[in-house]
Amino acid sequence: MKQGVKIALLGFGTVGQGTVELLTKNLQVIQNRISVPVTVDKIYVRNPDKYSHITLPNTATFVTDYKDILQDPSIDIVVEVMGGTTFARTCIEEAIIAGKHVVTANKDLLAEAGPYLMELATKHHVDLRFEASVAGAIPIIRALYDSFGGNQITEIMGILNGTTNFILSKMSEDGLGYEEVLKEAQELGYAEADPTSDVEGYDAARKLAILGSIAFNKRIFFEDVSCEGITQIDASDIQFGKEFGYTIKLLGIARETKKGLSLNVHPAFIADTHPLASVRGSFNAVFLRGNGFDEAMFYGRGAGSLPTGSSIVSDIMEVARNVAQGKTGEMKQFYYPQKTMYSSSKIESAYYIRMTVDNSTGVLAKVATKLAEQRISAHSVIQRKADNDTATLAIITSKCPHAYIQNLIDSFNHLRVVREVGSVIRIMVE
Repeated sequence: MKQGVKIALLGFGTVGQGTVELLTKNLQVIQNRISVPVTVDKIYVRNPDKYSHITLPNTATFVTDYKDILQDPSIDIVVEVMGGTTFARTCIEEAIIAGKHVVTANKDLLAEAGPYLMELATKHHVDLRFEASVAGAIPIIRALYDSFGGNQITEIMGILNGTTNFILSKMSEDGLGYEEVLKEAQELGYAEADPTSDVEGYDAARKLAILGSIAFNKRIFFEDVSCEGITQIDASDIQFGKEFGYTIKLLGIARETKKGLSLNVHPAFIADTHPLASVRGSFNAVFLRGNGFDEAMFYGRGAGSLPTGSSIVSDIMEVARNVAQGKTGEMKQFYYPQKTMYSSSKIESAYYIRMTVDNSTGVLAKVATKLAEQRISAHSVIQRKADNDTATLAIITSKCPHAYIQNLIDSFNHLRVVREVGSVIRIMVE
């Protein structure tokens, strides 16, 4: 049995510092649980002077050439916390080929090349772990491939991005507009100066691709996920949603049916009684359905130095235990190519539609006629006078394919009494 395990970090930003902090503070707890000491040996950074104010563990030193890590035969585990998809990929590939085990939090890279990297790790008989790539401290990846490994997962529905959940929660609680709340989120550090990846749904889509690959045993990539963001959500939509009994969230939804797989990220109304409706602020949550456990939900911090570091340390502990016992490279491949994708245009959902119409008699009848032509029913309608000339209609439709709604909106846009179709938002119904 190996007497000790040495690790090295590629990068020392927020997440890297949180990882080292936990490894240092909880050293005895970690060693007691895995029965082997874990030490931080080297940390790759471009400019060590930037971190002169940080006290490193006695065993650790900075290096400015990543090959000092990859070519060191004493290093067992490489922890990649740099981010990005180019240099990080090069480092991970070279580490695997050099026979080193890898722990990473890099969702962008995994959504782009996860299956390839897993196959490379299997080929070279090393471990590759990536719990921290999705939902921070929430152990959702291990739950999917381990705890629920004997189940057929049928649905994943999650709040996978803390920035957008903070924005939508704030809009809902304070009645504020999108731009105002986005500015506050940036000031508080929840949103980047360029928030595109978060607010357009790209970050959540990458995480959903990773989860879907594991849950459904298929090579799923970022481009396989249909994606819509929250930039068009209006405060009035949130208020109407409340009146109908709904809460709005940016959801990542992956389903497997007899028709195939569908993976979508989009804003959606969910019933106030659903467990995901109570997830506020920057928290994440993942709701699962499977044929053995029925339903399960995981909730926690989705980002941050220590929450993400917690998942990285968990992976380090698992790999270190494998190294000590000589059982590395035993994780079975779970990617198989045989399953088909189901077109998002065919997915059925109920919808919320908000539009500005003429404030005159007969408008509702004309709107109802267009709904009937598309074989769609109106389950609930709220009509409010806006001014002497216009009114606002908020409609909850019956469940129907997305293509039907697209045709309906097109017909509304050609109806003279309709001034503008302002919002079209999906409603999650059982």
